[in-house]
Amino acid sequence: MQKKLIKVQAEDNVAIALVDLVQGDRVQYEGEEINILSDTKAKHKIAFVDLDKEDQIFMYGVLVGKAMFPIKRGDVLTTENVKHQSDLVTKKTRTVSWNAPDISKWKDRTFMGYHRPDGQVGTQNVWLFFPLVFCENRNIEVLKEVFEKELSMGKERKQRQLLRNLINGNDADFNDGKAETSSETFDNVDVKFITHQGGCGGIRQDSQTLAKLLAGYVKNPNVAGATVLSLGCQNLQIDLLKNALNDIDPNLNKPVLIYEQQQMGTVDEMLNTIIKDSFAGIKAANAIERKPASISKLKMGLECGGSDGFSGISANPALGYASDILAAVGGSPILSEFPELCGVEQELVNRCVNDEDAVRFMKLMKAYEASAEAAGSGFDMNPSPGNIKDGLITDAMKSAGAAKKGGTSPIVAILDYGEYVTKPGLNLLCTPGNDVESTTGMVGSGANIVVFTTGLGTPTGNPIAPVLKVSSNTILAERMPDIIDIDTGAVIRGEKTIQQMGEEILEYVVMVASGEIEAKADVLGQDDFIPWKRGVSL
Repeated sequence: MQKKLIKVQAEDNVAIALVDLVQGDRVQYEGEEINILSDTKAKHKIAFVDLDKEDQIFMYGVLVGKAMFPIKRGDVLTTENVKHQSDLVTKKTRTVSWNAPDISKWKDRTFMGYHRPDGQVGTQNVWLFFPLVFCENRNIEVLKEVFEKELSMGKERKQRQLLRNLINGNDADFNDGKAETSSETFDNVDVKFITHQGGCGGIRQDSQTLAKLLAGYVKNPNVAGATVLSLGCQNLQIDLLKNALNDIDPNLNKPVLIYEQQQMGTVDEMLNTIIKDSFAGIKAANAIERKPASISKLKMGLECGGSDGFSGISANPALGYASDILAAVGGSPILSEFPELCGVEQELVNRCVNDEDAVRFMKLMKAYEASAEAAGSGFDMNPSPGNIKDGLITDAMKSAGAAKKGGTSPIVAILDYGEYVTKPGLNLLCTPGNDVESTTGMVGSGANIVVFTTGLGTPTGNPIAPVLKVSSNTILAERMPDIIDIDTGAVIRGEKTIQQMGEEILEYVVMVASGEIEAKADVLGQDDFIPWKRGVSL
């Protein structure tokens, strides 16, 4: 028989409803009978003890809120009777010892990836087009239409006809207008396109941050080469991108084609040149084939979005166990979304290997929260209406569950937005909690695959990295099968352990990284890219 209630840790004074409960129900839990005082939907929390006004509320073993007025044992917690509260963190208080998982079956595992000259290995092989400024978005869209339709046997447009001729080895710019059939296939390369609204018009720091982010996309092992369009007069100058590329890798051995419209004459002349040059690069990239690589070459972004009251007890801890395995074999999991780490700072500070990283983490968190408060918001306003509806009623409660994605491994580095992952082990990256901004940032920091847990469902993807969706419950997986890759609902039903589910997630990651399975987000063509402006974005 399925349990009706669960406490995450023994010291918690609240319990999670695993099924819908009705006022008057008497529920047996660990030898005790609890009288349910109000209708409680699955995923929501009930008080496990009588709470007086101002009493602290603990879940996942951490402080997640306080009672606004007395709450009786068996009554439901709501936004009306509970307010956000979290512990004040001032310093590292102890060093946490780590019980690493058994990696005997994983230490020699490989995936089939694309090897790069710098030693990184990609899970995809992408030729990437992007602009330095929004003024070039239209030209990017034209190139997207040309390349996507022609390489997929599309038809008609002047530039598309040029590309068709190039594919068939015809040096002439245009033929008599008759369509020709492509004689060459491009099975080993994807051509992807990014547009954005930045590069000019904002503060200079935004352009500098965008330059670092775009340089990270070029550096990402999933990218074989890139075509970059500049207008010429914008804040994000070509030299700014080149400097960012040099900072991230002075020995970058990857083709990067850069074009400045104000120096190239007409749009048609520029596009024709870009198509010819880029086609040569795409053709060369297509010759790169997958080869075996250790799974230690995986840099796995850990993301959550559309979370529910089950996320913190099924999908997130299962992903956390997969993260621990990857860290133990020398891979690089990446935990981000700093607003959703509010309330678990002490645990994370104590897990930092270096004291300097502990200090940096606290500084980044405090600066971020201060900027949010200066704008009239704050981390306590982070839960979305969907989160609250499904039982995540305070930011600390949401954060305590969200942090489970990072497992229990030591933290080897604290990175600010736009900084690149270089160390094996768990890395913390400062990003917003916004799904796309966070995913965009992790991929810009080197993630070659992202695993995204969700309780409500979200279609988020990325142009150059597979984004796998993991549902916290089976109802969601059955309702949105075109979006969900992995279902962890068996954990809620008690059919699988967190460890078993974590290993299943990592097995699936290896298959996607090897090109054996396509992520649902890629099937849907979900290529989301939103850079973070360092203003407030929660």
